[in-house]
This record gives sequence, C-alpha cells and structure tokens, in this order.
Amino acid sequence: MDIKTELNRVFELEIETLNKVNATVDGAYVEAVELLFSCRGKVVVTGMGKSGLIAKKVVSTMVSTGTQAVYLHPADAIHGDLGVLRPEDILMAISKSGETEEILNILGYVKQMDVPIISITANADSLLARQSNSVLFTPINKEAGPLNLAPTSSTTAALVVGDALSMVLMKMRKFQPSDFAMLHPGGQLGKRLILTVSDVMRTGDRNPVVHANDPVKEMLFEITSKQSGAVSVVDDDGTFMGLITDFDIRRIIEEGRDIFSTKIVEIMNNLATCIFCDEKAVVAIDLMENREKPFIVLPVIDRDHKSVGMIHLHDLVVRGL
Repeated sequence: MDIKTELNRVFELEIETLNKVNATVDGAYVEAVELLFSCRGKVVVTGMGKSGLIAKKVVSTMVSTGTQAVYLHPADAIHGDLGVLRPEDILMAISKSGETEEILNILGYVKQMDVPIISITANADSLLARQSNSVLFTPINKEAGPLNLAPTSSTTAALVVGDALSMVLMKMRKFQPSDFAMLHPGGQLGKRLILTVSDVMRTGDRNPVVHANDPVKEMLFEITSKQSGAVSVVDDDGTFMGLITDFDIRRIIEEGRDIFSTKIVEIMNNLATCIFCDEKAVVAIDLMENREKPFIVLPVIDRDHKSVGMIHLHDLVVRGL
C-alpha cells in the first residue's frame, strides 16, 4: 500500500462528499436557518456515537458565536435529561441513517411538546426525516474507510453543515468581534479587544512619579525602587509634565554634567508620548512598538492629563498581549 496515495484518497473522497452536500443545499436549509434564528429558547443538539461528538462540536461553535445551544445525549434523554428541552426550544438531531434507535425513542415526547425538529441525515426517507420540520439532506455515497463502515465522510458532512448554520446565524445576529471577545476572554483576541490600559498599567505605589521641584536624589530613588526604568514628572496638581528614562540620566552623565546639580525639568522629556488610561491596551502596544525607535515604557494619564500610571512592555507580555 502506498501511504501517500491512501491519504490522498481519503481527502478526495471527503472533499467529494462535501461538494455533493453543497450542491444539495436548498430551501430546506434556508427554512432551517430561519427557524433557528427565530428560536426564542435554545438549540438542543443530539446525536449518538460519532454523531454525538459532532453534535457537541456544533454546540460549542454555536454558543461561542451568539446562538444558545446545549448537547443532549439521546440515551440519557429518556432517563430524565429530556427535561432540558423546553417548548420554546428547537431539537437538532444528527443521524446518518435517520434510524438511530436512541433518537427515535425521544421523538414522540418531543412532538408532544410541540418542539420543532431539524434533522441532519443522509437518509431523506428515514423515520427521523419524516418526523422533522426541516430535513438537511447530506448525501453520502461512501465512507472514507476501506470497509465503508467507520463514520468519516458522514461526520465530516454533518460537521460542515453545523459550521455553516452557525456562521450564517452569526452573521444574521450581527455578531461583532467585541461580542466574540466577551465569550473568549482567555484568548489573545479577547484580551486585545477587552483589556484597557488601566487593566495592565502600574498604578498607586507601583507608579513611579516625582514632582518637578523634587531633588534629583528623590528622582533617582523613585526610578530605581519602582524598577520601571522611567519616572513621570508632574506639577503640584499632579498634571503630567514629562518623562525621565534611564537613557536621559545616562545622557547627562555622558555629557560630564553633575546630575545632582541639575534640575529635574532640565532632564525630562517634555514631549514624551503618553496614553489615556481608558484606551485599549493594544493601542499601547502599537505606540510602543510601531516606531523607528521602540520604547519599553509608556506614561499613562487620565482625560484631565493627570498622571495615573505607567505601562512597561513586560506587563503587556505577561498578560498575553
């Protein structure tokens, strides 16, 4: 057996299956989407065996893109779990044969509750299909396995149908990146869209700040003790005036000047780039990195231009940004 040839055969067969399913998409698919979109409750997805695994994945995709959904194991359903289904819900059943016993066992109860049924099946004449309000036909000529037994092409088809439904619903609901981020706060996209500067900045006792009239010794102590490599300079009202970095201190020393006889306002950079505390943290990254000479610290001010914090590049890295 040529392994590469066999691998290609599986790919080609499953791609062929998807092309056939795509060509089968008709008004029933449109009706199913409209039914799902108008659902006042949740989408309860069920399937047995490999189809059950696909059902769980469909549920995961739906809930992360704005559609309420939950998985129901059909065998557990007749032992109490059917209680998860409410009259305002929709049941979506995945079964290649449409004759899965565990699913057929619950159909009568589902019909009594007047819950609409959407089926994803390769058998349009099955009992499941006949009991469904919408039948999403997925024609499967052959599974990809050499015995034509292991669910492969059929589960791929059901998975893609589930993805297609979820993505169309996502678009119909006008689901935005900010909505996605709220449901994925642990991912990088979520962090980039949710975290603000105030969430990551060093503030309070960790914010290195000196007043313009403070002695240089106080400035050196502040910049060293806070371990930020910089210090914000403020006036008596706390308004930001400028920034002093390690580089500015080295420049004074390299010029041969007595740093202790130099005033803070003579050392500071009064044109330092700042960022507002209510801006997104990702904006801070852009300000710090996308420049000819990137810098690792960024003073933070509020809308009244008061110094409220300091961002260090390390803080952004630690937060996964």
